[in-house]
Amino acid sequence: MAPIIQKTAEYVRQTIGETEPGHDWWHIYRVWQLAKKIGETEKADMMVVELGALLHDIADWKFHGGNLETNALRAQEWLKECGLEVDIRTQVVEIVRQVTFKGAGESNGISTLEGKVVQDADRLDAIGAIGVARAFSYGGSKHRAMYDPAIRPQQHTTFEAYKTNKGTTINHFYEKLLLLKDRMNTETGKKIALQRHIFLEAYLEEFYREWEGRG
Repeated sequence: MAPIIQKTAEYVRQTIGETEPGHDWWHIYRVWQLAKKIGETEKADMMVVELGALLHDIADWKFHGGNLETNALRAQEWLKECGLEVDIRTQVVEIVRQVTFKGAGESNGISTLEGKVVQDADRLDAIGAIGVARAFSYGGSKHRAMYDPAIRPQQHTTFEAYKTNKGTTINHFYEKLLLLKDRMNTETGKKIALQRHIFLEAYLEEFYREWEGRG
């Protein structure tokens, strides 16, 4: 492992500290590991991929007043402090700035292969078994209802609408999680997403069955 990667991993782990379990260091770790797997398969620049994955949520907007730029600024400061060349810094900061999901009506916004790799890895951690656990963890931290049949999912057309939404956790499946399979960028990401998407569908089927007391 390159010294700058190890140093950045240690910095991120210390900076994230104790936070909501769905967005803690272990989320970063999983995205980092999956980004390495995808990046190597897709033949991306692994220095940019690893730094982008490690720093992608260094100041997540959900815990910093809804400000997207805080994340990019924090990453920029760290990379500059590390003395990395401008070209690498620029690529990594753009990944950090663009990687997040901003609502059903917002485009991916990623143009580089490295950015696509990191975005896929981040989104893959939002689906499948861990994705379900993360959704309920975050919903619980915000005191949101698990499910309310009277509250319908919304397809948010703007980031503002998405980030101010206070719907149920099950609605989040329809507002984000179930959309991610078709928003994967890389062939590797698409293959992994398909299996995790199938799990989400099976989970929802079981959830509704139990909710209605059918078994």
